[in-house]
Amino acid sequence: MEGGHMKKKHIVVSPFQQYRQSLSSESNELLTDFFASFDEHVLLPEKGKSEMRSDFEKAILYFDSLGVRLDKSLERLDTKNLGGFYSRPAIRWFPLDTAAKIYPLSMRRNQMAVFRLSAYMKETVNPEILQIALSFTIKRFPCFSTTIKKGFFWHYLDTTKRRFVVEKEYDIPCRPLDVSLSGSQTFRLLYHENRISVEIFHILADGYGGMVFLKTLVAEYLRLQGIDITYDKTILPINETPVDGEMSDAFFFVEPKNKASGFLNRPSVQLSGSLSRTKPCRVLHFIMDTDKLKAVAKSKNSTITSYLVANMMLAGKSATDEPSGSMSIQVPVDMRKYYPSGTLRNFSLYCGIKLPLTKITDCESILPEISRQLVEKGALGPMNEMMNAAKGLVRSLRFVPLFIKNPVARIIYGFLGDQAFSNTLSNLGIVNLPEEMASHVVGFDFLLGTSITNRVSCSVVSYNNKTTFSIAKLTLDPSYEETMYKLLKSDGIDVIVEGSGIYGS
Repeated sequence: MEGGHMKKKHIVVSPFQQYRQSLSSESNELLTDFFASFDEHVLLPEKGKSEMRSDFEKAILYFDSLGVRLDKSLERLDTKNLGGFYSRPAIRWFPLDTAAKIYPLSMRRNQMAVFRLSAYMKETVNPEILQIALSFTIKRFPCFSTTIKKGFFWHYLDTTKRRFVVEKEYDIPCRPLDVSLSGSQTFRLLYHENRISVEIFHILADGYGGMVFLKTLVAEYLRLQGIDITYDKTILPINETPVDGEMSDAFFFVEPKNKASGFLNRPSVQLSGSLSRTKPCRVLHFIMDTDKLKAVAKSKNSTITSYLVANMMLAGKSATDEPSGSMSIQVPVDMRKYYPSGTLRNFSLYCGIKLPLTKITDCESILPEISRQLVEKGALGPMNEMMNAAKGLVRSLRFVPLFIKNPVARIIYGFLGDQAFSNTLSNLGIVNLPEEMASHVVGFDFLLGTSITNRVSCSVVSYNNKTTFSIAKLTLDPSYEETMYKLLKSDGIDVIVEGSGIYGS
C-alpha cells in the first residue's frame, strides 16, 4: 500500500484472449468445444501440454489473419488428427536395425552420423502451421517418436511422448544432436525462409525412409493450408495405422546364401588440407539441368552416377598431395531394389569404387572401369555377401556387454571407418510429387554430415529436372570443388553454385 492506495495489478491479455473477446458467443462455443477435445487428446505433462495448446492458438490466429472462417480453420486443425498418441503412455521400444547398430557405438565428441533432407517451398514457411503438421505427423512414424537409450548389450529406441519441436534454423547443418538427455529427439525439424529441413540421426532411417518422412510432413503442412493431397507409398496418410513392415529390420528377414565378404579393409588416399574444427566448415550445392547432365553421361556411355564418380575421382586427385595409393568412393546401394520391403528404417549397404591414383587420368579413360565396378560390385551377389558379413558381425557381438562393446566395436568395425574411403556419393535419385504438391515445392537437396577424416562428403538428388550435387566440407582448401566445377563446365554443363560461406570463421 502506498499513500493509502492499493496498487492495481496489471493483467496482461494475450493476443488469443483478445481474439476470443472479439468473437460472438457462438464462435466462442466452437472454441470451447475444440479445446475440450484437445484436453481429451493431450495428456502430456503441464509444460508440454501448455506449449502444444499455444501452438493451436497461434495457428488459429494465423488462419484468422488470412481470412479463413473459424469453423474452417478448426476443421483443418481437428484434434482427432492427434489420435491417441499424446493420451497414452509410452510403452513401445525398438531394437536398432542391423545397419544402425554401429552408429551409436561410433559416436564421438562432436561427431555423429546425421544427414539432412530439405524441401524448398514456393512461399515463406509458416512455423505455426509447420509445428502443427509435425504434431499431427509424428504418430505415423513410430520410430521417429523415440529417444535413444542404452541396454545391457545394445542401444535401443524407446518411444517418448512429448511435444516434438520445430526450430528456426540458426546453426551449422548436420551438427550432432544432443541425445544424452532422457526424451531427447533423434531428429530435428528446421525452417528458414522458404526451406523446410529434417536432420536425422542415421539410427532412425536411411535416405529413403527420411524422404518418406519429409514428403509426408510437407503434404500435411500443405493440407493444413487447404490443399487436397494425393497419397501414395512415399506420402503416407497421417491417420493411417502404421504397419509392422514399416518398422521392421529388413536385414533380419533376408538370409542370403552367399559367403560373407565385401568390406574394404585397407586405408584409401585422403584429400589433403587441414581438418577443420567446425564440422562441416562449408556446404556447397551444384545445381544442374538433369536432362543436360543425363545427355552428357549418355554421350560417354555411362549413367549419371558413374559420370559423377569419375569426376569426383579426378577432383579428389587434384586435392591430394599423396604420391601413391588408391582412391575409393563409397556408393550406397538401396537393398529394396533386390528385396522388396516397406521398411522405413535402414535397408542400404554400399559398394566401394576403387582406382589407383596412377590410373586416374581423364574422364573418358576411367569411366568404363568405374561403370564396370558399379555394376558388378552393386549387383545382388556382392551385396548379399556384404549383408552376410554385417549380420555376422552383429551376431558375434550380441552377447558382449555394451560397456565392453563400445571400445571393442570400434576396432572390429574399423574397416567400416571412413579411412577405408576417400569420399562418398549418395544418390537418392528422382523425387516425384503429385501435381498438387509439385506446384508448391520448387526444389529439394540432400546433404551428408561430414565424417572423421574424409575432407568432403557428396550427395545427389533430382527434382523437377534439376539435379543438386551437394558437398559437405571438412577443409577450407577449395581445390576439390573448383576442379569439380571446372570438369562439369568443360562438358558443357551449366552449374549454378549455391551454399554457405565459411562456418566458424
